[in-house]
Amino acid sequence: MKYLRQVKNLAGKRVLMRVDFNVEFNNEGKIEEHNAVKIERTLPTIKYLIKQKAKIILIAHLGRPDGQAVKNLRLDGVAEFISQSLKKSITKLDDAIGLTVEHHVKGMKNGQVILLENIRFEKGEKNNSSILAKELAKLGDLYVNEAFGDSHRKAASLCAITKYLPSYAGLILEKELQVLDYVLKKPKKPVVVIMGGLKFETKLPVIKKLLPKADNILLGGGLSNTVLAALGYEVGSSQIGKEYFAEAKKIGTNKKVFLPVDVVAGKKDSTNYKHCLVEKDNKKVCVGDLAIYDIGPHTIRAWAKIIKKANTIIWNGPVGLFEQHPFDKGSLSIAYLVGSKSKGPAYGVVGGGETLSVLARSKMVQYIDHISTGGGAMLEYLSGKKLPGLEALK
Repeated sequence: MKYLRQVKNLAGKRVLMRVDFNVEFNNEGKIEEHNAVKIERTLPTIKYLIKQKAKIILIAHLGRPDGQAVKNLRLDGVAEFISQSLKKSITKLDDAIGLTVEHHVKGMKNGQVILLENIRFEKGEKNNSSILAKELAKLGDLYVNEAFGDSHRKAASLCAITKYLPSYAGLILEKELQVLDYVLKKPKKPVVVIMGGLKFETKLPVIKKLLPKADNILLGGGLSNTVLAALGYEVGSSQIGKEYFAEAKKIGTNKKVFLPVDVVAGKKDSTNYKHCLVEKDNKKVCVGDLAIYDIGPHTIRAWAKIIKKANTIIWNGPVGLFEQHPFDKGSLSIAYLVGSKSKGPAYGVVGGGETLSVLARSKMVQYIDHISTGGGAMLEYLSGKKLPGLEALK
């Protein structure tokens, strides 16, 4: 794999850079601070290229328009946010390819930044079309992948394009791989892994891969609901994956794995809640239309003792319904604990879109050693899978 930092004399070169700007907007069409982490992580690379007097053409996607132009998935709001962050005007085009785009690129000045329209408006993007890749390649002298969060997808702007341009891993992507390789191969012990979120099927391979290396794995969110149910606990209307009960039971009985000792249950879209204990001699955690939406205070206290002893911390996935108060307390508490332990006492790695949102809300972003811009990509890499976007750079 070749790296952007190895490229000499970028002045005047057209750098076609794939970025991950797939962020959420609020009702006013603005990007809120806690959703901006992905964009902010890419700014140093853009600034580096500006300083090198390159011509920067950014490729990004937003949402799932499935090959059609969708008004509310245009990248105008993203362009506005980047301009404000860079304190520099950037040019947002209404298309990703075509004669008009080529004309604008031809007239670029050194240090100028252009953002192409949502690449997923193009039908060839998701099926890794070589035709689309060739059209994109016309715009650049070299290609840079700075979209780790999308690199588990086989798409034209990530894979096929590398056949037509000299291709490099960006500054952030290079750091991403260094950090993840470190936590996989030679992490400083004790290693504490915190796993939350809903999708048991995506987290299961990672848990299996990290179990031999981890000293403790703390399971929360929908993951722990599935494990508790597999162990015979009643979890009411909690979302669970019954098809994973066999694997969940194995994980739940592993001595390295810690489940919640108490939870907060309630009804979605309601602020009413009930504190419930997880007891071996009483399998009824919650019943009826109540569902588990957060870890409880006893769990936070117990997990705090484990996290405080860690030298390496890996966190992916919120441990509750963090978007809704009062079910945000567990995830925010984890954010405070990981942030207070990282950058010195321990090496903290945090990844996943929702996890980054929790971290931003807690104002602890600056205290984390490494923030991974990948959610699914981070999980697949940690589980040992090969990512198409990375393989294309080799």
